[in-house]
Formats: sequence, C-alpha cells, structure tokens
Amino acid sequence: MTHFAIHRKHSYLTCLVVVSICACMLFVPALSAHGQTQKTTPNIGVWPAGSDQYTFHMIGNAHIDAVWLWPWYEAMSVVHSTFHSALDRMNEDPKVSVTTSSSQFYEWVAANDPAMIAEIKKRVDEGRWGLVNGWWVEPDVNIPNGESLARQGLYGQEVLQKTFGKTAKVGYNPDSFGHTGNLPQILKLEGMEDYVFMRPGVTEKKIPGNLFWWQGIDGTRALTFRILFSYGDDGHSVEPLMKQSIEELSKQPLRDAMGYFGMGDHGGGPTKANMASIKLVQSEPGAPKVLYSTPDRYFAEVRQKLNMADIPVLADDLQHHSVGCYTAVASVKKGNRESEAELATAEKIAAVGSLAWGAHYPKYDFTESWKRVLFQQFHDSMAGTSLPEHYVSATASYGRAMDVAEQSMFTNAQKLAWQVPTTDPDSHYLFVFNPHSWSTTQVIAYDLSMRAWSPTKVTDYAGNEIPFQWTQATTVAGRKRLVAEVKLPAFGYQQIRVIIAEPSTKPATTLKAEGNVMENEHLRVTFSPEGTLSLFDKDAGKEVFAGGATGARGVVYKDDNDTWAHNFVAYTDELGSFKQTSIKLEEVGPLRAIMRVSYAYGNSTINTDWVLTAGSRSLEALVSLDWHEHMKMLKYSFPVDVQSPKATYEVAYGAMERATKNEEDPGQRWVNVDGDRSGSTYGLAVINDAKYGYSVNGSDLRVSIARGAVFANHMPNKIDPAKDYIWQDQGVQTFRMILMPHAGGWQDAGVVHAAEEMMAPPLIIYQGIHPGTRPLTDSFLSVDAPDVVISAIKQAEDGEDTIVRMYETSGLAATAHVDLKFAKTQWTGQFHPYEIKTIRVNAKTSAIAEVNILEQ
Repeated sequence: MTHFAIHRKHSYLTCLVVVSICACMLFVPALSAHGQTQKTTPNIGVWPAGSDQYTFHMIGNAHIDAVWLWPWYEAMSVVHSTFHSALDRMNEDPKVSVTTSSSQFYEWVAANDPAMIAEIKKRVDEGRWGLVNGWWVEPDVNIPNGESLARQGLYGQEVLQKTFGKTAKVGYNPDSFGHTGNLPQILKLEGMEDYVFMRPGVTEKKIPGNLFWWQGIDGTRALTFRILFSYGDDGHSVEPLMKQSIEELSKQPLRDAMGYFGMGDHGGGPTKANMASIKLVQSEPGAPKVLYSTPDRYFAEVRQKLNMADIPVLADDLQHHSVGCYTAVASVKKGNRESEAELATAEKIAAVGSLAWGAHYPKYDFTESWKRVLFQQFHDSMAGTSLPEHYVSATASYGRAMDVAEQSMFTNAQKLAWQVPTTDPDSHYLFVFNPHSWSTTQVIAYDLSMRAWSPTKVTDYAGNEIPFQWTQATTVAGRKRLVAEVKLPAFGYQQIRVIIAEPSTKPATTLKAEGNVMENEHLRVTFSPEGTLSLFDKDAGKEVFAGGATGARGVVYKDDNDTWAHNFVAYTDELGSFKQTSIKLEEVGPLRAIMRVSYAYGNSTINTDWVLTAGSRSLEALVSLDWHEHMKMLKYSFPVDVQSPKATYEVAYGAMERATKNEEDPGQRWVNVDGDRSGSTYGLAVINDAKYGYSVNGSDLRVSIARGAVFANHMPNKIDPAKDYIWQDQGVQTFRMILMPHAGGWQDAGVVHAAEEMMAPPLIIYQGIHPGTRPLTDSFLSVDAPDVVISAIKQAEDGEDTIVRMYETSGLAATAHVDLKFAKTQWTGQFHPYEIKTIRVNAKTSAIAEVNILEQ
C-alpha cells in the first residue's frame, strides 16, 4: 500500500467514526464532557430561593483531549489555538482566570511558540493561569502502574518548574474514567495535596459530599473535589449548570464550590458568551456569589474558611465509570504493561551497572521513551476509546520504548558477561542475570546449536549438575532448546555450563504427564472435554475449584454496550463458553510438561499451552486467542472452592480488597480470592501479563480477556446491523497467566514476587570463549524484607546520584535493610503499610537521603 493510500484510508476511518458520533450528538441536548448531560433551565435570571448562600469559584477550563476522535498532531494545533484564545479572553477582562493541565501541552508550545509561553508565564505569575496536575497528560488512572504514575509527576512537574518556575499543587484529572486507591499517597509525594476529578459521577459513585478527604490505601489523605456534572459547557450561559449544581449542593452542607465553564474536548476554553453570562449573574438579585478563580485559590480558601475536621472522609477508590475501558483494545493494554516493565528493568541494570561494571546509562533515551509511554496513557488512548489509526501510533511508541530498553539491557549485560571467564572451547556457557532484589530459582529456556545433543549435562558455577531437558527450538532444524533450572542470587548473575558428557546421575522427577493429566508432587491437573480443568492440590488434599473440573472456563457474555460501556457495571448475560476441540501432550521431561489444548466458540479459537514444572505450586498458561466475535465479552472463570470469600486486587504500588458482587473492576497484574476452607484460609491468585479487567462473583474469580466493540462508538449511538463497522480486537492476541493456589493469605504465597518475575524474567546471554576477572556468580543489591520490592533504580534527573524507589507490598508494617553493594553502602528504613519510599544515593560520598518522587 502506498503512503498516499494509507493516509486516504486513515481519513476514511476518521470520517466514518467522527461523523457517526457527531451525528448522534445532534440528538442529545447540551451533551458535553464525553456524555455528561446537562439539564436545561429556561428561567434565566430567576434563581431558586437560598441561591445567594452559595459561592462559586468559576474555573475557566480549557480541556483538550490529546487524542480521541483526532490524532495527536491535530491536538497540537488545538492546544495552540486554545491557549491563544484563552490569552485573548484574559486580555479582554483582567479578572478572568484560566486553568488547564498536561505538561506535554506546555512542552509543545515552548518548542513552537516561545512568545506564547512567555505570555502564559505572566498570567501564571499573576495567579490567573492555574497550573494544575503536574502530570505529563491526564491519563487513565487505573491502568498505569505505580512507577508510571510516579513518572507522570516527575516529568510533568519538571516541565512546569523549568518553564514557569513553580510546580502544580493540585492533582487534576476531570476526564479520567476512575481513580486508583493509592493516588492520594502518590500525589502527595509529587507535591500535590489536593485533587479534582469528575468521574465517577453522582449516579455512579455515592460519596459523602463534593468536597471530602480522600483516604488512600496507606492512610494518606488528599482534599478532593468532585466536579458538579461537567468540566465545561457549550460556551454560552453558565446559569443552567450553576442551577443544576445548586440543586445537588442543597443535599449537603457544602456552600463553597467550583463551577466550570468553557468549551472542551477539542479545545476552545472560555468564551465571550461565558464571560458575559458570568457578569450577568453577578448583577442578578438572589444569585450566588460568583468569582473568577483557580483550583489553587479554591482549596486555599476552603482550608481557611472550613473546619477541616468536619469534612467527611472516603476510604475507597473512585469507581465505576466506563468499565469496558479496562479491556478494550488488547494491544494497547499489553504494550503498556510490557513497556513499563522493560523500561524499569533496563534502567535498573544501567544504573547499577554504571557504578558496578562500567555500564552505559542512556538518560536521554530512557526519558524520551518514558514520555512516549506516558503519552499513550492519556485516558482516551489507554482506555481503548480513540480512533483505530491512533493505535498504529501507539504501537510504534511502545516499539520505540521497548527497543531502547532491550538495547540497553542486553548491551549492558553483555559488558558484564564479557568480564566473566569462559575456559572450555568444547562447552557452551550461558550467563543468566536476575534483575530482582531477591534470590530466586527460575526455569530458563534458550536455543543452542550443539555438535552433539547426547550425552549432555548442565552444571552451575560450582560444577554441580542442575536439572534440565532438551526440547524443540523455535527453528525447525539446527538448534534445540535447553530448558534448565537455575538458582540466581539477588540482583546478580550465575554462569551455567553445557557439557557434552555423561551426567553422573539420572535426574529424579515426580513430574508425570499422559492422556489428559499432568501432575507433580504438589498439583494434579486434569483437562475436561467441556473446555475446563480440574486442579487438585495434593498438599491440601482437595480440589481448588468448586465442583471439580470447573476451572479456566472461557465464558462468553453479551456486551451490547458502546465502546466505553457507559452506565454498565457487570457482565451477567452468559451466551456460551469455549469447548475443547483437541488435546496433545506437547512436551514432557524431568523438568516440565506441556499440554497443548485447543478450544472453540462461534468463529473464535483458543490454543493454550498449559505448563507444569517439577516442584512448582503454580500452573502456567500460554494463551493464543483468535477472536472474531462482535458485541461479546470473553472472561476466564475460576470458581475457587472457599466460603466467605474476599477479593484482593493489585493496584498501583499496592493492593486493595473489593466487594465480591460481580462488578467489573480494574486491577494490575494479579487478583486473589481467598476465604475459609474447613476453618483455615485458602485461596487462588491469578497473575497475567496483559489484562486489567476483572470481576469476582462470590468466590468465582474472572479475568476479562477480550471484547468486540466498535471503535469510538459513543452512546446513544446504536449499531446498525446493515452497516459495516471497524471492530476492536479481531484476530490473534497472546498473553500468559499463572494460577497460584495457596494455603493462607496471598501475602504469604509469593504472589507479588511471581508477578515481578513474570514481567521481568532473567536475562540470558550466550557467552563466547574469553578470559575474565569476575567471579562466576555475584550479587550487586539485595533487600532482606520479602514484602518490600524495589520498583525503580535510575539516575537522578539533575545529576548522577542514584535514585532507588521501593514500596511495601503486603499491607503490613515492615523494616527493610537494603544492601546497596553496587554503591558500597547500605540503608535501613521503616515502612508503614503500602508506603512508597524513595532514597537518593551519592556513590562518591556514600550519603543517602530520603526524598520524594520529585527526587527532592
């Protein structure tokens, strides 16, 4: 396809979706803010009794979607014109103030119109241009992981400081579709103690008042305001929305609120008509007090005016709005998960290696790669609600980030491997590096070319034989895949050696596989023709799943929602399930067995390699889904056999318990259900590498896999069966899952470590024959507390100090001793439950200081 043809196709796609959505908007009065409907009030100038007791801080909001029904480069133009218009309105009336967010926008303007940035700075200095959020964009706040939300603030606040000489004090995500439970702590560590949001709205989430203390999972509180109905208007009179807001405020004691005006989504901002209507309200008898303001001014004044102890507290996350967004567009979800993990791993190796073995730290490349990932986290991008051509751009951004990460990881690991000697030209050597701060035993796989495959033995650094097996390589001929069990030190390496020689002993194994059964010393897996499996826990002496062979059922539900799944919280209308079509024992040896099972439903198929390893208490699934369904949702069902179930979801830098009412909920890499079994706690955790939507119905844990929605189809538009549409997620997608049954709570089962190891497996370097001065195994970093995880190691933004970020993962107080061997120093710290800590290490002086996310 020619370049011209590609653009013509994209133009057609854009017109197709934009026209359909705009057409539907014609039938909705005063539709704004992605479907937030405003009431119309005909009695302009007539105010309900008691209106004069209210004060409205009028926020001139210039909301711009960085992508949605347009590409990002159109948004650049919209930013420029919207900022130009806002400055014009401010010049026309010296009282007018404007608020906007997203540091990416300021960076665009600074690069192309420095004079405009200088004019904005004047308004910032006057207190009339409100700098809010301090994040790179207004992201989805459920799907990015903890480190991404940290980088949103780190790079966002850095731009504000460099451009305007100050940072944002108010977190600000009016258009995001939900807000994770650890956000108050993250915001505070980024210099923001107040927060503004709009979704979930008044019909979606009951809150104690529009102004409340939001308490996060670690106990941190943020003074939070929920916008009343809309973050903007149609550019005309502010009265209708203000009267609607008074009606809502009359149900609560709050009398001071923020009111929003100005056109948004595709930019625009405050209009002359807005300004004229505000002036009119200020002159009307019985009207509320109205003043131009900013979120900073509002929070400052209510802190002075109100007794903070009287403000209600909400200890919960802020859900549910548009629950289909957790699953829509599988490629952007998986790209985000993989990019986050690879960039963090590459930074760790480069930062530690720059001090320990002369590695290169590509700071500029890392920063630019992170910014591309952060941009794709913009809520309409990450949620899967943008146009299809945007996801071509998103894929390219993830490719860039992962290429930078891979180049850095393997180049720096090679530099270390070249310093570890290999001496026998008749042997093959593999250098295996563990990027985690704890020791671990891992099953690795690597394709090799050998002059002979048998007899063979594999030894560790000390010459001890280790379990292994040969299996089919990726290539058809010439190579075989070595699968070996390797014990690795904390953030360090071990060299293993493949020798053409008779092993001294025959490997002993309890692993068995034949027919439709696999088992090791802990688990027995039986596959049913119905498309399900039985997982028998030998240690517990019982089935994991209620009813026996009922686990891993691929259930298909009706999903006749728009792309967002507006006004919807639970998938309940079951249409059918995937059934087994074939089963084959693909591989069996002393170390692992693989059963390949195929399934079908409608026009779709699944091929799954179920992997059971000797000695393991978990079962892994390598899934390839070929999906061709429309307006349906696929979920995997795992009905855990427990009473009084509790569901715990991983969230950004922590975890939280949620109700088991079948509501669609967002989560990070894992979800766990445990409960009572014969007087003891028992449970199952499911970990994955690409999914974010989950639900738990009683004790039935369900992972949302794929939808079949139309791109950017917004309510109330209905799908016409006579028309052609572009459907999401059609075709092949791949992902992994790990099932971890466990006695006791999830905190003791190693769930967090397993999730980290899934996303950041050991690096394997093939070594040639060369001398070296380093030992055959070594460690550069370790933490003695199993529930404290080091999530980031990087160079400081303002120098060459090393930044180390860590958090408590189990919701329990902890003391952690961190041995920073690479910097020749140590640190010990106390953690409260789910606390995030960042330390700054000066390797030259061994000085260590605890800092915030902004590295200050």
